[in-house]
Amino acid sequence: MRPEETDAIVEALGGTVTVSTLAGGFSHETCLITYGGGRVVARVGGPDPAVEAAVMATARRHAPVPEVMAVLPATERTRAVMLVEHVTGRLLARVLGDGARMRELGEEVGRVVAGIAAVRFDRRGFFTDESLTVGPERPWSEQLPEVADKCMAATSDARLDEATRHAWVDLCRACAPALAAVDGHTRLVHADLNPKNILVARTRAGWRVEAVLDWEFAYSGCPYGDAANMGRFGDDYPAAFLDGFRTGFADHPPAGLPLHEDWGYLGRVLDMFALSDLVTRPAGHPVADQAAERIRRWTAGGVPRSL
Repeated sequence: MRPEETDAIVEALGGTVTVSTLAGGFSHETCLITYGGGRVVARVGGPDPAVEAAVMATARRHAPVPEVMAVLPATERTRAVMLVEHVTGRLLARVLGDGARMRELGEEVGRVVAGIAAVRFDRRGFFTDESLTVGPERPWSEQLPEVADKCMAATSDARLDEATRHAWVDLCRACAPALAAVDGHTRLVHADLNPKNILVARTRAGWRVEAVLDWEFAYSGCPYGDAANMGRFGDDYPAAFLDGFRTGFADHPPAGLPLHEDWGYLGRVLDMFALSDLVTRPAGHPVADQAAERIRRWTAGGVPRSL
């Protein structure tokens, strides 16, 4: 964090502060701020913290989401800073190997993920301002082939060979028409749901999700994409957790949105947008390398029919 950004936080909170760096995303820096009034988390940078803050405030009505304390706009010398309530808990990524009551944990996470989609909008698309106005978007079923083609053109030979890139575009083109079944969905989608963005705690009553973090990529669309995001690299998770997650998600569909019989497959097809984009990242990006392996597997064996 830059000294000028620390100064802005001091002015917002009052008194002196202590800054320690936390693990953060690829588009922002995350720090724990300790001050006289307690602790907050500072998310520095990112695409548009003001819009993210508005999304979080809306999502809090239906899911455990940290409260946004303040948004400090960017200046000539500082990046924008969002000050967020500090929530205690353990990252889901760090408990998946515990092996204790994993099915129960999966059910709780699935229930919370499904609950996010209770938020409705008037049309699909991405948020354009702090009022969460949704910009017009063409149907996802029309966009997938061209997005895949564009991303594969930007992907290096070192990550995916030419034959695989062409095969991926062909697979996206073949799968895209299935998305017509969910083109009309206009629910809140987190779009980055993975074990590094969920805090959990184990209580006497069982596992509980304490917070869903990092809402910078949220949009209006189909919630099956969030489910597929969570299961994208499910080979690394305990099987009991995935079984529980599927059950928890399927048993708690948001009001007014009956669960499609092929929801798992449709989620996988929606995830092809993210997989296509991920592999365009620079060399050495670990998640991009995982995405490339997933693309190779799907081009060889087809898109899985279930989550």
